Amino acid sequence: MSTKIHSYEDLVAWQKAHALVLRIYQTTNTFPKEELFGLTSQLRRAAVSIPSNIVEGFGRWGSNEKKRFYNIAQASLKEAHYQLRLAEDLNYADTTDTRLLANEVERLIGGLIKGVPHTEKSSS
Repeated sequence: MSTKIHSYEDLVAWQKAHALVLRIYQTTNTFPKEELFGLTSQLRRAAVSIPSNIVEGFGRWGSNEKKRFYNIAQASLKEAHYQLRLAEDLNYADTTDTRLLANEVERLIGGLIKGVPHTEKSSS
């Protein structure tokens, strides 16, 4: 059974990335107030970048452009993953489940990248 993708909201990768952002916002609400402009802000920015770049990639027509934005989403995910680890090491929160969700999102974005056709040719 094949589900037709009409919007970025139909992408499981976007759905899970959005869930990750919501979870990160909940988690960072418990961080110390002195981290508001430090780790809290940085982690939230990295997290929001993930589904935002999936959306931007989805909206691109060219294969290279799609891949570029999906790769940016993946890089932001790696950044957030480290920051979650740091938050746990600093005893700000238990981020184990959130990092597991991040791993799932990483696999899904990898699938998006692999699913982009390799048909684009450079124009001369």
